[in-house]
Amino acid sequence: MPRNLREWLALAAFGALCAAAAFTSRYFTLPALESGWYATQVEKPWWTPPGWVFGPVWGVLYVLMAVSGWVVWKDKGLAGAPLAFFVYFLQLAVNAAWSFFFFHLRNPGAAFFELLLLWLMVAVTAGLFEHVRKRSGWLLLPYLAWVSFAVALNFQIWRLNWN
Repeated sequence: MPRNLREWLALAAFGALCAAAAFTSRYFTLPALESGWYATQVEKPWWTPPGWVFGPVWGVLYVLMAVSGWVVWKDKGLAGAPLAFFVYFLQLAVNAAWSFFFFHLRNPGAAFFELLLLWLMVAVTAGLFEHVRKRSGWLLLPYLAWVSFAVALNFQIWRLNWN
């Protein structure tokens, strides 16, 4: 737990950064959901989770991402792990961009390749964070697992809707 104001502020900053990624994704996702494009025009595999699952899962994952980054920051600071934080911040941007490709552009193919990049970046971030502090890398494993599932789901949606 944070011991002083500086640690609390840093945790809040990591939380705000992850929330910004979440809200960016939501910005591109909601119009497609509200228009009915995803629900009515996209063929999905039988194993697609119901829509209500995604919000809570992503909520937990964003919290884990924030705590993971904060743990490394507490141990090394931003300057003490520059490569790890560069990849961490970049993967947050790539995470937010997926919704742009999939929902805004309505392009599951481009979104699939973007997800492959995200998977690689999450794996690298987890490895770099684990090198600094084991539990910090481990906190990203549920995120990596979910992105792995998302890659499979996105690929199937792309395959089913290939025109």
